[in-house]
Amino acid sequence: MYRAMHPLALLNTTVATNDGDYSIQTISLAEVRERFATAASTGSIESAIGHQSTADVLSHLLGRKVPMNRQSFIQKIGQTALTFKLNRRPPEGQILSVEEIEKIGYTFKLMPRTA
Repeated sequence: MYRAMHPLALLNTTVATNDGDYSIQTISLAEVRERFATAASTGSIESAIGHQSTADVLSHLLGRKVPMNRQSFIQKIGQTALTFKLNRRPPEGQILSVEEIEKIGYTFKLMPRTA
């Protein structure tokens, strides 16, 4: 079975965490579920989801526990990130509930770092 060189990263925004070349494309929930399940089956996931409500929404959508992990994350060359991007910025300092996240709406992005 193929194993990725780096774990699949889960991020709660599309942000370049280091200098490099990145591409970003919107992907469907079905594709997110497929990629997540494949990575989870090999234990190759690194969560950098910094808010519990976002981790809860992702856990619900993906059907598996997504841990909250407030860490300083640096995406490596060759590493792919799945990002959960809110459709608009929440008010400064506000911690959103799951219901508020659903109301704002979101998209998923695939963001590999190639160099």
